[in-house]
Amino acid sequence: MSGTRYAEIADDLTQQIADGRFAVGSLLPTELELSARYGASRHTVRSALDALQGLGLVSRRKRVGTRVEAARPPDRFRQSLTSVEDLVQFGEAHRRDVQDVAKVIADRALADELGCELGRRWLRISSLRWGDAAKPDPVGWTDVYVDASYAGLGEAVRAAPGVLISHLIEEMYGRRVAEIQQDVRAATLPEAVAGALGGDAGAPALQIVRRYADAAGAVFEISSTLHPAGRFTLSSRLKRQAG
Repeated sequence: MSGTRYAEIADDLTQQIADGRFAVGSLLPTELELSARYGASRHTVRSALDALQGLGLVSRRKRVGTRVEAARPPDRFRQSLTSVEDLVQFGEAHRRDVQDVAKVIADRALADELGCELGRRWLRISSLRWGDAAKPDPVGWTDVYVDASYAGLGEAVRAAPGVLISHLIEEMYGRRVAEIQQDVRAATLPEAVAGALGGDAGAPALQIVRRYADAAGAVFEISSTLHPAGRFTLSSRLKRQAG
């Protein structure tokens, strides 16, 4: 299957839905009809429809078809993460606005939150993260904790807001991410960041903690991101293994 081809079909269908050619509540043509229309395999068409479903534009039911649910994607960010490369794309899609850089020592609460040892020294880089520039509120708040020995990283992060911190670490210190452990949990917005996020202290939030390890398994970067409810959706796809 051509990844470019299925994306082209998905983009064309998205535009036709937005233009009203396929109204909300109506059914899209069948996979067979779309295959003939676009001169593509059913597998390619099915992948395009999966992409539309992932955006929240359509729903799919056996013996019913593909129903248009919305003219435009819902007002939230959805990202499917299945690899380190996908996570890199996620990071690059969010504009970083650095708010603070400080040296910290992990107390009991922070050590429990990050899953690190008590008393570990970190350089903490705090940022607002923005998705669609047209939207008034940020997607979330991220605290990135890196090895305290990377003292020069603070200035580099401020100078290159569009570059992933993990990329800067690799360029400056030669340490490369080999594995990322991700924990997702329910949380509430702390008073310290609620105002910056345009939310209320104690309001529901999604917290995602990611621990970045090198090839030897040593963790050298940990990020903790808070997303106010309704602003971000984390989507995963699970496939049954053969055999």
